[in-house]
Amino acid sequence: MKLFSTNTCYVPKDLNTITQTKDELPAELGGMTDQQIKNIWTSVENLYQTGNSPLISFCLKRQGKILLNRSIGYARGNSADGLDNNPMIATPDTPVCLFSASKIVTAMLIHMLDEMGEINLLDPISYYIPEYAQNGKRRATIFHLLSHRGGIPRVEMEVTPELLFDRERILQHLYAAKPVSKAGSHLAYHAVTAGYILGELIERVTGQDIRQFLHEYIEKPMNMPYFNYGLKPEFRDDVALNYPTGMHPRLGTDHYLNHVLGGGLQLAVDVTNDHRFMDTVCPAGNIYTSAEQANRFFEMLLNGGEYNGKRIMSPQTVFRSTLPTSNTSIDRTLLAPMRYALGPMLGSNPIGIFGPMTGQAFGHLGFSNILCWADPERDISISFLNTGKSVVGTHIPALANVLYQISKNCPKIPKEQRRSLFGTDSTETDLV
Repeated sequence: MKLFSTNTCYVPKDLNTITQTKDELPAELGGMTDQQIKNIWTSVENLYQTGNSPLISFCLKRQGKILLNRSIGYARGNSADGLDNNPMIATPDTPVCLFSASKIVTAMLIHMLDEMGEINLLDPISYYIPEYAQNGKRRATIFHLLSHRGGIPRVEMEVTPELLFDRERILQHLYAAKPVSKAGSHLAYHAVTAGYILGELIERVTGQDIRQFLHEYIEKPMNMPYFNYGLKPEFRDDVALNYPTGMHPRLGTDHYLNHVLGGGLQLAVDVTNDHRFMDTVCPAGNIYTSAEQANRFFEMLLNGGEYNGKRIMSPQTVFRSTLPTSNTSIDRTLLAPMRYALGPMLGSNPIGIFGPMTGQAFGHLGFSNILCWADPERDISISFLNTGKSVVGTHIPALANVLYQISKNCPKIPKEQRRSLFGTDSTETDLV
């Protein structure tokens, strides 16, 4: 990767040669027009043409109907160094690592345990994991971790690939860690730390491996062949590889990523392309799936916990999980204004992480430029996955335009006609 370069990938003149579609329905079935769909997809193509993403996989549902389910680009073989001799064109079924968008899935597993009566979100973590009480963390609650106020935003040791492959070692470090702030006092995004503790909590309470718990309660009933932590060996020949792209000022990008993740850009890329990462469990960052399968998860939440007639979780659970825990505040890790619920990131008005006028939207970002969310006001669920790990690059205006076009071309639905997160007998959807 060149230090002083835009580090862009090869982009063919005819994007149709690298574009695949699957199972799309006519726009009018989702209350949209062909022109509105075209406007959104054209913005995605324009983003791809910046050369910052070897692959973009995109799924949009409106009113429960798949209106866009497309991939554009290469699963592997296209990087800032050019096109390989045997590049592999992606499909809409290509597995992609969700990175931090995995966090909302782990959070919802925690909420499901609360729904089952197995835990209480206001209980101290040490009630379930006694070792966690060390060094001033005895009163830190599950609520604190879900809302990024747990006081342990970073792994305070050198982060290496080998460390991230060794879950038990990270857990022992976190048990002994001294919090950098009192639990509940400061908002600071917990990039990987909270995930490991929440994952361990699930296993101690259920007696099940967290992969098995996710499979039993979400992956299997929603008929998703791969929607889990890591990736089964039989799917690894198809997995999309991640590539560093974009401008890479070491005193900028790497300094920021070290602050957030404890490691630089190349570390994040190398880890997720390593089969050992696909073997292990990282509850905060290693669910591998397709855009359409990720979209099913958000569609289920948008539908009050039900998918294709199957009850996955109660509407009350979905509603509680998406309630704001605070107003927009400066996140001390991300160094940006953020708004969180108990697991999900929330949109904002007049502008938020999911685009303009998205005050009702909830979802999560993934490193980098991965966005998955649902917006009850527009009755849409979106999964936008990419494999170009570009933090600063020529893509930023085009990405902002994608979010703008989604908001603009998916008009808000009158409140009385919306689906409700709180069940079919209520029109309550106000999350602000």
